[in-house]
Amino acid sequence: MRRQAVSDRTNVPQDTRVGEDTEDDKKYRDVVEKSPLGAAVEWLLMLILVVYGGWVVVYFQAGQLPAPLSAAASGAAGFSEERAIGHVQNLVSFGPHPVGTKALEQAFQYVYSELVQIKDEAHDFVDVELEIFTPNPGFERLREGVFFGKTLVYANLKHIVVRVSPSNSVEAKDFSLLVSSHIDTVITSPGAGDCSSCISIMVELVRALSHRAQRFKHSVIFLFNTGEEEGLLGAHGFITQHPWSSTIRAVIDIEAMGVGGKSLLFQAGPDSWLLEQYTKVAKYPSAHALAQDAFHFGLVHSATDFQVYVEVGGLSGIDFAHLENNAVYHTKNDKLWHLRPGSLQPVGRDLVALLDTAAQSDELPFVKVNATGFTQMETVFFDVLGRWMVTYSMETARRIQISILIQGLVLLVSSMFLSGTGTAAFVELGLAILTLVLTWLMALAHVLLVAIILPYVSPFPLPYIAHSWIAVGLFGFPAVFGALLGQAIGRALLAKYIGRDGRRQAELHAERWLFKAGMLQWMLLLGLGTWVGAGSSVLALFWLVPPAIAYGLMETKFSPQQRLRGIKRTTLWLSSIVGLSTTAFPAVRLGGVIIGGLARAERNPGSAPVWAGNAVSGGLIAGIVCLTLIYLLPFAHRSGGLKWILLGLTTAFIVTLGIVVFEVVPAFTEHVSRGLHLVHVVDTKSLDPVTGLPSQKISLFAATAGGFEKELNAMKDEDFVCGKSIDYVSFLVKSGCEKPLDDDKSLLKGQPSITVESDKVSSGQRVTSVRLTAGASYRWNLAINTTAVESFKLETSSDRQVLVPGGKIFGVNGWHNLQYCSGKPTGPDDFYLTLYWHPEEVSDKVVERSRDIQVLRLRTDVNHITPEFDKLVTKLPAWCTLFGKSTGPYPLAYLAELKL
Repeated sequence: MRRQAVSDRTNVPQDTRVGEDTEDDKKYRDVVEKSPLGAAVEWLLMLILVVYGGWVVVYFQAGQLPAPLSAAASGAAGFSEERAIGHVQNLVSFGPHPVGTKALEQAFQYVYSELVQIKDEAHDFVDVELEIFTPNPGFERLREGVFFGKTLVYANLKHIVVRVSPSNSVEAKDFSLLVSSHIDTVITSPGAGDCSSCISIMVELVRALSHRAQRFKHSVIFLFNTGEEEGLLGAHGFITQHPWSSTIRAVIDIEAMGVGGKSLLFQAGPDSWLLEQYTKVAKYPSAHALAQDAFHFGLVHSATDFQVYVEVGGLSGIDFAHLENNAVYHTKNDKLWHLRPGSLQPVGRDLVALLDTAAQSDELPFVKVNATGFTQMETVFFDVLGRWMVTYSMETARRIQISILIQGLVLLVSSMFLSGTGTAAFVELGLAILTLVLTWLMALAHVLLVAIILPYVSPFPLPYIAHSWIAVGLFGFPAVFGALLGQAIGRALLAKYIGRDGRRQAELHAERWLFKAGMLQWMLLLGLGTWVGAGSSVLALFWLVPPAIAYGLMETKFSPQQRLRGIKRTTLWLSSIVGLSTTAFPAVRLGGVIIGGLARAERNPGSAPVWAGNAVSGGLIAGIVCLTLIYLLPFAHRSGGLKWILLGLTTAFIVTLGIVVFEVVPAFTEHVSRGLHLVHVVDTKSLDPVTGLPSQKISLFAATAGGFEKELNAMKDEDFVCGKSIDYVSFLVKSGCEKPLDDDKSLLKGQPSITVESDKVSSGQRVTSVRLTAGASYRWNLAINTTAVESFKLETSSDRQVLVPGGKIFGVNGWHNLQYCSGKPTGPDDFYLTLYWHPEEVSDKVVERSRDIQVLRLRTDVNHITPEFDKLVTKLPAWCTLFGKSTGPYPLAYLAELKL
């Protein structure tokens, strides 16, 4: 088939004389042609307008908070933030209150006394039942997420359980709703956000319902648990042992991964009933399936009690969390002053309305007996500008999205066949896709280059933790620069191919192909999201459907006499406004969580390149740039203004880099600090060659990536040696600093021991009995070698109470982690551990040969401040903070091992 000439398909007259403009040429020039500098300024202003528009959306959706209500304004049955903040203040005053401490007992008693007062003041026809529940020792094994490959054992934990129901209806207690959060904090944080704010919301909810539950058809149970920070232990003990747990049909979990701002509904399901009820009553909705996808696909490495309720209890429900100020999570800076006024009022008001509606409903969801966990989250949900909620099933989403994908492909293919250019249309499509690939590759390459260079020119590898807007300058400008450069290369190839016969308007055809390539990009994302079942794939619809409609209405030629023109700016704005208004908030919130999370991202300190965190931040920002600016980028190539645009972006980047290099804006502050770990270690695996006693040292390592030059300069005359590796059982420090210490014999009384009681082969099974003494610790981690051991049993030595009965174990990197926590320092400290070996380990030769195999690795933690630890921690700069986590050590840690 003969290729139709470009002039034929665009209906350009061929007799136009060289050097003369037709009237159409003049009109086109008036619309498109400007001076290069003028075109660059116009495009940069358009870019600023897009960014400003996104900021306005975020401010409107998250920055504005309702006024807190006083006790008088809320009334007896309403939610008062004023009252709730009073509870936060009191709980924070106890300081860090981890499991097993006097501070937790004080916080526990405070909450209990407040609930007793609420019970005494309840409505005459409302029954408020209040009890302290202490579950039997138990263990937890979760199939998904951060706790896979672990056995979490608990004992002596206690929780406060409240049930609110109408006093004149016994049947109301047959079924119930659960509201849950935790009182305990990590050892390094006072926990204003995580989770004193959550507990305070719950106390106020109990008070509000105690004056309105007389109308309820179902009861509402409140669980104030402890042990969440040690591995979701409180939720597990309650849902598996409390008699009321069998009545629960739906759950509301309240959490925090930061402090302040609107609480985000970030997980919902598997059943959508409670989410639908929330949709009906929420006045201040804040929710998005993107947060759920980020959580479940591992972008956010964390877990909440909600996982236990879904995976173990077979329940459905919704999970809320405060996410602002994410970088202060689990540090000393999780303080009340970060809690903006109005942060608690929206979620409190909406939960009162939700519980009031749900408890009066005639229908409640059935419990899923065979719990399937997060793989069955089957609802798409999001809010619109913080004013309205939208929810629909994943099945509906799949049908809509597949329909749109099919229609889009049909339109694309048919338009190519109808273009009259034959196979050339497919070549042009291929070049447009190549341009898209180059756009992404160049954007990512530029931010990766910045990520690698930054640690060598900046005082800190991550200089934007305290001021996240710095990350936008450091990575956003290079990302746009690279995207434009990549698109310019691809566009030149595309225009050269289209105009290879010397015909005119190839540039306009190329511009249109780039715009359509943007729609194709979102089609690919929509298809991928539909395939993996991501609820956030709805975002692709907002960036695909409006541009397709706008392009069809504004740019399609309806007559052969119509001249091809540049894409109108109106088309750009119509294509972007819906996507921008629906994407800005979830994108910024996700970015804030990921960038804030870099303050604690060193899970195995020193194992990743120092620039890895920058690569994550830069990749995220580059992705946002290539996705959200895809319709704006083609306009940058008009009228030769690209070089001025690139110069402007380069200048902005250099200014931002200068701010970082010269510390005009500090990387860390007293209120948003760098995360560190400081531990006094007694290592029974390493004996002093002179005294024969376990070696002792202070171990310093990072939660936030980077070296320790500034910190060590602040701790003058301290003989730290850096580049040291140490095995903390639950994680490995590959590069940290150590200071050797003289023997403190008083600490040896609390050291653990692992001794073999017996090791024999019986009935084809090798069984090893081990005596484990935890010493002064009521919190310890034991790693079991899964290449040698297939199962184990754990018992107390005093009464042979079985804590873990056995069962096949799974490991991560060849090790299964057994984590033990007791709510009392006087809990069991002496155990029998029976190891059942793999069948291939039963022969005498194998037993003899395996004498040097490391089978067990033990770390015991003690909440004790040694004089050396106390001296060093006071020397740390004000912009440093200790970071705590469930797998992290306490100030004093003992290390031991067993080889067989």
